[in-house]
Amino acid sequence: MLYRLIQPNDNSEIAGVIRCSLEEFGVNQPGTVYTDPTTDHLFELFREDRSVYWIAEQEAKIIGGCGIFPTIGLPKGYGELVKLYLNKAARGQGIGKELMLRSIQSAKEMGYTQLYLESLPELHQAVELYKKVGFKLLENRMGDSGHFACDLWMMLEI
Repeated sequence: MLYRLIQPNDNSEIAGVIRCSLEEFGVNQPGTVYTDPTTDHLFELFREDRSVYWIAEQEAKIIGGCGIFPTIGLPKGYGELVKLYLNKAARGQGIGKELMLRSIQSAKEMGYTQLYLESLPELHQAVELYKKVGFKLLENRMGDSGHFACDLWMMLEI
C-alpha cells in the first residue's frame, strides 16, 4: 500500500472513487461532493494554503483519499476533514483510518486545533470510523462548504 499526496494526474481516478462510493450508498445527489465541480479538480483545490489531500494507491491504482481543507466560515483554528472515500474492495482493512490519521497529523502540522466534518447518515461505515477516532456529533452545521445535503456534522479536538 502506498500513501502519498495527490498529484496532477490523479484527478479523474479519485473523482471516480468518490462518485462510485456515493452511488453505492444512494447519496449521489445535489448538495454533496457528487455534483461539486471541484471534485474533478482536487489537485488544484488542494494547492490552497493550509490544505492537503492524501491518496491511497495499491498496485498503481487509486483506491481512496482523504484531506484537510480551510473551509470558508469556520472558526479560527478549525479545518475541515474532507472527502474520505474508498472503493468498496478497500473498506474494512484499516486504509480509511490510515488516510484519516495522516490527514489529522497534517492538520496538526498546519496549526489547526479542531477539525470539523460533514457527512450523511447513509455513510454509516465512515461515521462509525469518525466516532472511533474521537469525532463528536454536533447539532448544527459550521462554515460554508456548499454541501447543503449533508445533515450530519462532527468535530474533533486535535
